[in-house]
Amino acid sequence: MHIQLQKMKQKQECERRKRIAEEKHKEWVQKKREEERRERERKLSKEMAEKATRELEKMQLQEKAEVKYKEWLRKKRAEEAEKKKKEKEKEKEREAELQEKKARSEKIFKEWLHNARNKPRPVLNGYGFPRGNSAGLYFCYTDVVT
Repeated sequence: MHIQLQKMKQKQECERRKRIAEEKHKEWVQKKREEERRERERKLSKEMAEKATRELEKMQLQEKAEVKYKEWLRKKRAEEAEKKKKEKEKEKEREAELQEKKARSEKIFKEWLHNARNKPRPVLNGYGFPRGNSAGLYFCYTDVVT
């Protein structure tokens, strides 16, 4: 009986060790799953943080580009306004010069007209010569033998 008691104790001890081993295995599996879950969460949060950082950088880049575009557009419009202003000034100068030239022409024409009225008229009976004189046209019949 003593041997049976020992075998029973050994069997119980074996079962107890088996239960302990199973519990330890369950604990290890549970810890492992917990670690894997934490690792996935950590990776996911890291990816989310990186994605948020990239989006933030992208937004900042876009804002910078927008600011640069607005600055460029403002400068371009200022240049166009300056160009139009210069063109208007040149047009005004041209018009002023034209007006001045026209006024000078009219003044000279009036002076000429006034002087032309006061000039002496040429003699009308000039026999086809200016002022009645033969200027530069000579007939040489001095050595004619008859």
